[in-house]
Amino acid sequence: MPDDSSNTFHNHVFLGPAHERNARKTWGVIALCSVMMVVEIVGGSLFGSLALVADGLHMSTHAAAMLIAALAYNYALKHASDPRFAFGTGKLGDLAAFGSAIILAIVALLIGYEAVSRLIDPVEISLDEAIPIAGLGLIVNVISAWLLSGDHHARDHGHDHGHDHAHHHHDHGAANTHRDNNIRAAFMHMVGDGAVSVLAILGLLAARYLGWTFMDPMMGIIGMIVIGRWSFGLLRDTGAILLDMTPDKNIALRIKQVIEGEGDRLDDLHIWRLGPGHLGAIVSIKASAPRGLDHYRALLRSFSQLSHLTIEIT
Repeated sequence: MPDDSSNTFHNHVFLGPAHERNARKTWGVIALCSVMMVVEIVGGSLFGSLALVADGLHMSTHAAAMLIAALAYNYALKHASDPRFAFGTGKLGDLAAFGSAIILAIVALLIGYEAVSRLIDPVEISLDEAIPIAGLGLIVNVISAWLLSGDHHARDHGHDHGHDHAHHHHDHGAANTHRDNNIRAAFMHMVGDGAVSVLAILGLLAARYLGWTFMDPMMGIIGMIVIGRWSFGLLRDTGAILLDMTPDKNIALRIKQVIEGEGDRLDDLHIWRLGPGHLGAIVSIKASAPRGLDHYRALLRSFSQLSHLTIEIT
């Protein structure tokens, strides 16, 4: 006896609770990066500073990554109720974040290539010019990261549909359920660029005051490793969501305990993420006694993340 008509559960809009706020933040950072990019490229062209032009072009790659995130927010919101999307547009942010993670990996490889090239064939650095540019870039990165911080972290937003909190299920494994990977990817771009700026400043200062010119490319290699690790983590997490892997290993066990605690048998269970803070589930139950669908819905409503539930009783 399958059921797919879930009154309070049945809703195909699976956007995160901070969706619109995160979209505004992302557009704000795009504006900031774009202004910085234009100032650096124009200023560098007028004053003959190759380093300034190069940093401006580098800033454009982050503006492009931010644009992917912002457009994903806009598209997901615009098409949230589009029936062509069987389970809504909640995972569009994860798709954008996956693409952004690939860009982050490419940036890491380019930084590494440039660093190794400079170790093999050292390039004369205009230290008086390069240090303030790196400092200016760091300031923009810190402001941008601060604007984007907060909402990509996991937190329980209380999607309990008015149910009793005494029976509410929480655990640390729910982190992946609530995380907004789209703004997380945008945040990583800015923090990554900030980390590179800090390493660049350290390398340039070492070259300036200690004569260690090799420190500049060495810091580039460290930057490549750090950004590469972040990129891999983001690819792993978003790839798992796009492939509908179970986002919370413990929730399956808890659902099994709740169902089988009354003498029934759980025959089949599928759980996947629909969007930040939203899970979908298909539950197949071998009933030990005649019980209606409402009985099982009441049991499972204590799992606040279950936003789309299909129950089959055999």
